[in-house]
Amino acid sequence: MPHTLAGQTALITGAGSGIGRAAAILLARHGLHLTLAGRHLESLAATASHFPPAGPPPQILSVNLADPRQARAMIDDALAHHGRLDILINNAGEAISKPIAQHDDAALHRAFTVNFFGPAAAISRAWPAFERQHSGCIINVSSMSAIDPFTGLAIYGAAKAALNTLTKGCATEGAAFGLRAFAIAPGAVETPMLRRLFPESALPPSRTLSPEAIAELILACIRGDHDARNGETIPLPSP
Repeated sequence: MPHTLAGQTALITGAGSGIGRAAAILLARHGLHLTLAGRHLESLAATASHFPPAGPPPQILSVNLADPRQARAMIDDALAHHGRLDILINNAGEAISKPIAQHDDAALHRAFTVNFFGPAAAISRAWPAFERQHSGCIINVSSMSAIDPFTGLAIYGAAKAALNTLTKGCATEGAAFGLRAFAIAPGAVETPMLRRLFPESALPPSRTLSPEAIAELILACIRGDHDARNGETIPLPSP
């Protein structure tokens, strides 16, 4: 059965650009009440400027997901603002292209803190609210690097693989009260993060996905179109 969208609340991390921005704009057009989280308030405000003028204004939070304490506080702020939380979209991530041997302790810690520990902290904080509501939906934006890492992205891919495993665990543990969880693993997506890693000469736009394509899959998961894949990692390879 499709799930009702209008009036639900959703928190989106990394909402200032790329996939997060595209997902926020799409969900706003479907009448959701949104919390936009990210490091830069200006970018979040720019995302909100694309929302329908008659829709509910979003809550905007400056959050550094590299700090799990801020990830937990973000959930508290969203719950205090909306009174409930129906959907958590862990989209924020960070990647560097560097051989495995060149990852020192700081680089290893950074990769897992941003791409796994931050989302895990947000999920654990939101869990009691989902349980009280007897419903909830978690979308973790992963990467094809977790399945078949590009050269230089093995550590990033490993952190995203941990996120995929957590997604499966969320679906298993949350089944008793109706929680659904999905990981979406796109290939190369035309975002600022991609272009910091790969110039167009190495990876032309014709070989990348649009952020809007990922947003549509996020919406489909929320809506219930892929409930048969609850707990799975859904790959979306680039062209």
